Amino acid sequence: MRVLNVFPETVSDGFGIRFAVYFSGCSHRCRGCHNPQSWDCSAGEELDDALKERIISELQSNPILDGITFSGGDPMFNPEEFLKFLKEVKSRTNLNVWCYTGYTYEELVSDSERKLILKYIDVLVDGRFVMSKKDPRLYFRGSSNQRILYLKNGKIVRDSKPEAEC
Repeated sequence: MRVLNVFPETVSDGFGIRFAVYFSGCSHRCRGCHNPQSWDCSAGEELDDALKERIISELQSNPILDGITFSGGDPMFNPEEFLKFLKEVKSRTNLNVWCYTGYTYEELVSDSERKLILKYIDVLVDGRFVMSKKDPRLYFRGSSNQRILYLKNGKIVRDSKPEAEC
């Protein structure tokens, strides 16, 4: 698993001040993707033990963070490695976790590896970017087919679009 970019403080990837990790690798290749350089699974830096520790240390040392966001590429591209890292981040920081994926929730729960990841995610932004449904007035998503799903123990507790759209 490789990390394309790390943003220690962002307000673009979910509610509040968030730490964002963008992974490399995506097989969806959505037309109009805002981050096509992330499709290449060999781009970026390997998520080795040193990088994991650096990320967790930065998370633990920043008291103004509201949470962490995983994006890409697609974090679900490498489900086994992502699950290991996500479990460690969640157990050591207890931060709120947002995750962006091109998979739908329904696709994830029907996949034996990927459904395990959902237990550690608080908010899932799901679905492929669809150019014909692009809407710049939407918060935290690029096209109107994408959903913001609030999860608890991997189950949807609320399917919501932010009320305050632009």
